[in-house]
Amino acid sequence: MLWSVVVEVFLIGVALSMDAFAVSICNGMIYSDLNKRKIVSMPLVFGIFQAVMPLIGFFLGYLFIEYIEAFDHWIAFVLLLFIGGKMIFDSVREMRKPPEEIEVKKYSFGEVMLQGVATSIDALAVGVSMLAMEGMSAYNVWGYVAIIGVTTFCISLAGVILGIRVGKLFKNKANVAQIIGGLVLIGIGLKILIEGLL
Repeated sequence: MLWSVVVEVFLIGVALSMDAFAVSICNGMIYSDLNKRKIVSMPLVFGIFQAVMPLIGFFLGYLFIEYIEAFDHWIAFVLLLFIGGKMIFDSVREMRKPPEEIEVKKYSFGEVMLQGVATSIDALAVGVSMLAMEGMSAYNVWGYVAIIGVTTFCISLAGVILGIRVGKLFKNKANVAQIIGGLVLIGIGLKILIEGLL
């Protein structure tokens, strides 16, 4: 019985982490100044947000979710549209400069935090749905959200590493990678919006 719930929560974690995985690939492709600390910080932020949001949803339950559920997909869409649009705008602006004046995209913790919020808002509803899971209580929910957080961390770390490798294919075409990354973020935002509207 316990193992079936653990497996179910793990699969929820995998499903929730797919947006963070895609964003992590984009980040790995576009950030030019990544070191080990920055590489680990991205999946850590995503893992923490993916663990905290279901916890909030679980404890505040239906009282809170009925207010946020009506517009959570809009929040995620606007955040990802803003981040992705800014990436594309900055990249196009850089492409118009002479080669010697082109700046490369630098890691931004603030941007990563916004991405963490945007990719985890749907996890609030998951927290509410966890209330209905067999054997779920205020005591064992902490372990279950830890599983979601660790799962997201591992999958996002793999995404960053994959993104770094893909980014190397572009080499001097960092602006192309940044445009692709921006389009992917906008696409993820659209997907979240469409799912929320349906």
